[in-house]
Amino acid sequence: MAKKGNHLSGQDFDVMFGDAMVHVENLSASISDNRKAVQTRGIPDGYVNGDVACTGDLEIDSANLTLLIDSARSSGSFRELPPFDIVCVGKTIDHEQKIELFGCLLSISDLFNLDGKGGEKNKHKIKFEVTSPDFVRIDGVPYLSAKDIRDL
Repeated sequence: MAKKGNHLSGQDFDVMFGDAMVHVENLSASISDNRKAVQTRGIPDGYVNGDVACTGDLEIDSANLTLLIDSARSSGSFRELPPFDIVCVGKTIDHEQKIELFGCLLSISDLFNLDGKGGEKNKHKIKFEVTSPDFVRIDGVPYLSAKDIRDL
């Protein structure tokens, strides 16, 4: 039976970019798994494996963008930032969840979005793409099988 009580929310997650803790306004990651059913004479007859990808978006405020700027400065430029892991750990008294995204390559998609009226923090949107064969782990369970990543 599932535990009831204090459920996880976005406030319960700590997000690490490599070795740095970053406070995100929003973070999403989506997996595309292109396995699909096949047919024989128009009847479903098993499936075939296809390619996989994981991409996402995150939104950070200007204070947290400074952490990324410092890393880019050390690397020489934003394009020279090496891929790094993003680890999201959420904990409450009753629940815990850990999502690991490996070898994330970043690109800034919305440098800034200013509202002349104010009332909100300045935010920056960054896209990422998982580049490592380690791909994604959900609560320690790899998404890809050992067979999927053999010889990589």
